[in-house]
Amino acid sequence: MVLLCFNLFRGARFCARPAYLTRNLHLKKPRITCNVTIDSVHLRAAKPISPCSNGRTMCFRISSRTNLLLHPGSVLTRCGLHFHTSAPVRALPGPLLWLVLKPLQKLMAIILGRSIRKWWVALPANRRQLLHDWAWQRRWHLAAGAGFTMMIAVLLLLTHLDESPLTGRTRLLVFSREKCMELAALTSEAYMEEFSELFVPVSDPRHQVVERVVQHLAQRNKDIPEMSDVTWSVHVVQSPTINAFVLPNGKVFMFTGMLDTMTDVHQLTIILGHEMAHALLGHSAEQASLCHVVDLLSLILLTAIWAVCPRDSLALLGQWVQDKLSQLMFSRPFSRKLEAEADHVGLQLAAKACADVRAGPVFWQQMEIRDQLTGEPALPEWLSTHPSHRNRFTQMDRLIPQALELRESCSCPALPVTDPRAVFSRSVRVLLEDAKGQQKPPLPHRGAAPLPSGLSAALLAQTAPPPPSSEERQDSKDSEFAAPA
Repeated sequence: MVLLCFNLFRGARFCARPAYLTRNLHLKKPRITCNVTIDSVHLRAAKPISPCSNGRTMCFRISSRTNLLLHPGSVLTRCGLHFHTSAPVRALPGPLLWLVLKPLQKLMAIILGRSIRKWWVALPANRRQLLHDWAWQRRWHLAAGAGFTMMIAVLLLLTHLDESPLTGRTRLLVFSREKCMELAALTSEAYMEEFSELFVPVSDPRHQVVERVVQHLAQRNKDIPEMSDVTWSVHVVQSPTINAFVLPNGKVFMFTGMLDTMTDVHQLTIILGHEMAHALLGHSAEQASLCHVVDLLSLILLTAIWAVCPRDSLALLGQWVQDKLSQLMFSRPFSRKLEAEADHVGLQLAAKACADVRAGPVFWQQMEIRDQLTGEPALPEWLSTHPSHRNRFTQMDRLIPQALELRESCSCPALPVTDPRAVFSRSVRVLLEDAKGQQKPPLPHRGAAPLPSGLSAALLAQTAPPPPSSEERQDSKDSEFAAPA
């Protein structure tokens, strides 16, 4: 038995399309008539076909012994009204959904903890004692349940362990790379709209030099799959902000304030290598994963704080202390760790791009002196999300021999004999001597800009170069930086 159903719409018409359906149609009452254009349509059945109507649907039962002959002709289609399907509804990316629900989760934890406190206060003393006795009698059962829950949580975390693509470090990834790419696309759209009126034209030399360095880094490191899978695009923002960042989808944002702090293209290559290393290593997904786990654990503690504290003011204070402790113990140390890893990998990317990697420590020395000259307050490293400038150039200075070996293995042109670190140290020493000489009125003014008294000479203690040799006195040509045409 075959069941044919047609939805009957008021005022609907049917028209013909190519395909033939040949049968003899015999209907008994009730007879259904409508405007139909049919070419050779016959329904032949051994038994009469009984129509059954249920509202707007007309069903025809056809005997299984019916002969069905197909010939080129027409089939019934709707006329006047167009059938279409709705666009597929896409779910929000996991990280974006987490960002949206994060404040709501904290609010729910506060409401739950406060409700538990009010419920406990409203209980009579005898009911409290009964609950206390019940919990004490079942303390081992409750402890076993808590331990089992923790075991399940640990197993879930172990299933989300991943290996870093370049360093081989084991890390926790709750959000996949695909989800973070979706979030990066949304973030890049927001940045493009925010800086739409501040972008430097493509014809500007600053944009061109950043573009050439980025493409050169991508070309020289194309053996890395994560590098070749991304299409890198450059956007230079006219702003005094000293900042640069690269999104996981390859969007490079460089501020002109950062360009003003650099003295040569080698420093630019190292900084861009550092930012591109963040994208290659998936640090955004890794940091979001850690924050997600820490926030989930913090919700339990936050609920307990609002349930235990007798007043809302104490609960708010406890919440603030908990938030600061989680930052100092987890978020900021982990962020500093990722920055140090990006410094290491970025220096390797710059070395393969034939940059003078010795310019890396010089840049961070310049940044430290700049902060002291401008009087910007220097926060202790344990309060910052980035390592201090001094620690960065000290750590990078230790990585220079390894980076030079990698650079030499990539068939790069020879570097000049003069080390930029030694040149920078001598320059700062001369400036300090000039600044001291300006403090004595009888001495003639040599025209050097005075330095503030807060500039510590300890900076030169660790980087003071040995007496210059005869080779260093000779003027050596700077090595040509291999940039793509």
